[in-house]
Amino acid sequence: MADEFKRLDRELVYKGSIVDFYKDTVKVPNGNVVKWDFIKHQGAAAVVPVMEDGRILMVRQYRNALDRYTLEIPAGGLNGPEEPTMEAAARELEEETGYHAGEIKWLITIRTTVAFCNEKIDIYVATDLTPGSQHLDEDEYINVEAMTVDELCDKIFAGEIEDSKTISAIMSYRAKYGSK
Repeated sequence: MADEFKRLDRELVYKGSIVDFYKDTVKVPNGNVVKWDFIKHQGAAAVVPVMEDGRILMVRQYRNALDRYTLEIPAGGLNGPEEPTMEAAARELEEETGYHAGEIKWLITIRTTVAFCNEKIDIYVATDLTPGSQHLDEDEYINVEAMTVDELCDKIFAGEIEDSKTISAIMSYRAKYGSK
């Protein structure tokens, strides 16, 4: 079916620090030529950090796009397309929470907005955590909070957590490992 669609042109409209915005010209199966938006993202990694008592470390931070604070799992963009996502997840865990993981295992991969963006996030579970210190970027202000899986699910169903990677990660973790 993909053979019935043909990209005729991809024009860079804006090059950003996180994403690039393109205007694609595509010929669709009925022969019409249409313009579609495309956002190119270099990829990201996220992590569900599980403490020995089963609580999950979460980060609370201000998000400009929403103009409010959010509660999320630690995550961040890759330092380049060649960076292994497991290494990026470990790096983000340490930077944002200050914790180091003794073990990291893949949980799921998500595509955040398939209609117009290629962003891919590999999500991992980190265990055997040891505390250290945060290494925040100069524009990051992050508070770390520990919560049970049940508390997080309650926040998801109450609409207090809306971040798709966090919802996907917590619900997948619960399905695979239980509430502990």
